[in-house]
Amino acid sequence: MTAERPPMKPTRDPRVTLDDLVEVLLNKGAVLHLDLIVSVADIPLIGVSLRAAIAGMETMLEYGMLRRWDEDTRAWAERSTGRRELEPRAGERHVVHMRGGHLLEDGFQTTWRPGTVHLTDRRLVVLRREPREVLWETELAAVRAVRPETERTIGGEQRTRLRVVLAGGRRALLSCTEPERLRALLAGTCPGPLETSPAGPEQEDGHDGRTVLEGHLWYHEPRRGGPLWRGGQGRLTPDGLVWKSPLDARPALVLPADDITAVHTAPERSPAGGGTVITVETASQGPVTLTADEPRRWAGALDSLRGAAPLASA
Repeated sequence: MTAERPPMKPTRDPRVTLDDLVEVLLNKGAVLHLDLIVSVADIPLIGVSLRAAIAGMETMLEYGMLRRWDEDTRAWAERSTGRRELEPRAGERHVVHMRGGHLLEDGFQTTWRPGTVHLTDRRLVVLRREPREVLWETELAAVRAVRPETERTIGGEQRTRLRVVLAGGRRALLSCTEPERLRALLAGTCPGPLETSPAGPEQEDGHDGRTVLEGHLWYHEPRRGGPLWRGGQGRLTPDGLVWKSPLDARPALVLPADDITAVHTAPERSPAGGGTVITVETASQGPVTLTADEPRRWAGALDSLRGAAPLASA
């Protein structure tokens, strides 16, 4: 049984130097007793009574002070710095993990979320440690293609990402420290045939590369404070429409061809200098408003993708 340490006793010496003070604070500690009264016109209004102990952490712990805080802090540090792997399923085998991230594209924001990319013999997961969260996950059986995409970062560096195409046409963009290694491991781990060939210069964003129409296009982008016209580059392929402004890292608008239900034109003021806007009705995103220097040409090309009735005009 450990004997209790005697309580700290205050000492007083007006001849101490700064070095002496620091040594006392670290090795022995100091006790402050302060009684303060604030008066106005000799009338006491506020009273302050302060009792404080200042010492090095070892001294504090020796005298039984701050022990609970020290235990909680050490436990939190162990949880934060300890190796936290993906929790495996029954019979699941870990293949590799590496630093990486997932690009969140929800229609309102586009941002990289850093984490760790985990590959098992069943899943591909992007996991964040603190706070712990699965940022993105898919079963390997749903993976149809993994294509490298090279892009220039804000600092001018060329960086390779991995575009993962899933069953049903869903796509995700991942980053990792060893993209070629992860791509090769996915090719050998996925149960079905996997397309891993790099995308050509005309195959960005997963399209087949056959450009139907391309040029400057204005997009009436929804915002919290109200829609805003933004100018950018539009590219129409048999897969659909992709629009991106010069300030965007990734396309701000992606309209799959099979999502377009109707295309209309209407006379209305637009930033293109003309009086015609294009409204594209979609099944999942609602109406999308566009305009261009040649709005009828763009509207006709968009309408031809869905193979429906002739273009409607207001």
